[in-house]
Amino acid sequence: MHELSIVQSIVDIAEEQVRKAGAVTVDSIELEIGTLAGVEWDALDFAWQAAVPRTVLANAERIVQRVPARARCSNCQAEFELPEWFAPCPDCGETLSNLLQGRELRVKSLVVS
Repeated sequence: MHELSIVQSIVDIAEEQVRKAGAVTVDSIELEIGTLAGVEWDALDFAWQAAVPRTVLANAERIVQRVPARARCSNCQAEFELPEWFAPCPDCGETLSNLLQGRELRVKSLVVS
C-alpha cells in the first residue's frame, strides 16, 4: 500500500513547515489529489488514521480537493474530462491524448498555530 508512504511524506512536509514557522501544530491541511494519481481513497483514509496520531497533524482538519483528469486530444485538439487512462476523445474517438491535469498529489496549504 503506497498510500502509507504518501501519508508519511505529508506528515514530513507538515512537520518541516511547523518547525520553520516556529509553530506547534497544524490546524488544517489542504491536499490536491488528481483522479488519475493512482491513489486508492479508502486506503488513503486508512493510512491517514494509522500514521497521523501523535504527529503535528493529529488534530488537523483535512481538506481534500479531487482534481478531475482533463486531456487534449492529439488528433482534433478538443479538451475533455478523462474518466480513465486511454479513454477515447468524445469528439473524434481518438485514444491518444495529452494529459492536462489529474495526476496532482500535493499539499496545497497548511494553517499552523
